[in-house]
Amino acid sequence: MSAFAAALVAATGVIAAPAQPAATPAVDPNLAIARRVLTRVPLIDAHNDLAWELRELAGNRLGRIDLAAGTAALEDPTQTDLPRLRAGMVGGQFWSVYVPAERAGNDAVQLLFEQIDVVQRLAAKYPETFAMAGTAAEVERAHAGGRIACLIGIEGGHSINDSLAVLRQAYAGGARYMTLTHSRNNRWADSATDTAMHGGLTAFGREVVREMNRLGMLVDLSHVSTETMADALDTSEAPVIFSHSSARALCNHPRNVPDDVLRRLPGNGGVVMVTFLQAFVSEQARQARAPGEAEWKRLSALYPDEPKRVRAEMRAWQAAHPSPRATLAQVADHVEHVRRVAGVDHVGIGSDFDGMGEGPLGLEDVSCYPALLAELARRGWTEDDLGKFAGGNVLRVMRRAEAVAARLQHERPASDARIEDLDGPAGAPDHTGTSAP
Repeated sequence: MSAFAAALVAATGVIAAPAQPAATPAVDPNLAIARRVLTRVPLIDAHNDLAWELRELAGNRLGRIDLAAGTAALEDPTQTDLPRLRAGMVGGQFWSVYVPAERAGNDAVQLLFEQIDVVQRLAAKYPETFAMAGTAAEVERAHAGGRIACLIGIEGGHSINDSLAVLRQAYAGGARYMTLTHSRNNRWADSATDTAMHGGLTAFGREVVREMNRLGMLVDLSHVSTETMADALDTSEAPVIFSHSSARALCNHPRNVPDDVLRRLPGNGGVVMVTFLQAFVSEQARQARAPGEAEWKRLSALYPDEPKRVRAEMRAWQAAHPSPRATLAQVADHVEHVRRVAGVDHVGIGSDFDGMGEGPLGLEDVSCYPALLAELARRGWTEDDLGKFAGGNVLRVMRRAEAVAARLQHERPASDARIEDLDGPAGAPDHTGTSAP
């Protein structure tokens, strides 16, 4: 009997029960299912903006940020680093090579290739973790070898400067999808967040889609208007993707996908990669976002050459003006909605980490993917269906795009079309084709 127990008996006449060992925390069986799936199938996230963060924080000088050591303790932490990618069991990542819509012409082209370069250098710096990939087979080979496949996605069709030659050279540099627009219209396609100018795709815009099909580059319809979505679905011979969009029926953001477009996906074979960005997930968060966006624009205009100061002051502003947080469960609701309307073969993951600000509760960084799969398992998803969602669906899309490209390259040469020949000097609207209602 211990001295404490003896004293207790002396004081109370009651013999103390022996101390019990601490209980072992129960293992969540749904999390075990998620991890089992991700051992077998590579989890492929279609959109991460780390490359732009590296530009903002370090001027693309990779020696200034040690991703292997982790960034969580830094003054400006990223949502992505090597320890957390491993914890999240990531198997493949499309790194966004983002070009702001305000950058135009040759300046945009230079920025595009600088961002492609930083992704290639990132993979080369951490060869034990990363492997560049351009095909579905290369993604699977990297995953089987215990490495994370690095793929490249162009965010913003304006960055090719209306040149199919630039498009082809971006493909040669590793780009495997292109978002047709960003936040503004370009000369050949309408954006979801701008005033319609073309009514969808122009004649040259449809030629861009056809050349992407011939190359094997996925057509990405995140950021485009509903009319552009319809025109692209009418034009593309290969499956399309939405690299980071959610369901408009649950959150009425114009960047989300409406149900009539979701219903077209089985006919095309494409995939909506559900995003975690709070204003696209939670209607409350969307409605509360406007003041924060206005403050970000004010700070960016005030300190155009001081991105770190903008970030610091924005963090202070957000702390003083808290807004509703989206949750992991709400992201799962979007996944389930896309499944109900389009089918389980047409949904995937497009987080937008390091391009979203604060993540939803439960999905704060790249370590959290297994928790999302566990939530879906809790809702009754089978392991086969979880595998499709995690990466199987986008691998199928990549394989189909590769097959279409092989056929088209046999049938026709590279396009020599120029925008002025098809659309005129101002990129005028041209709708000789038809769009779905």
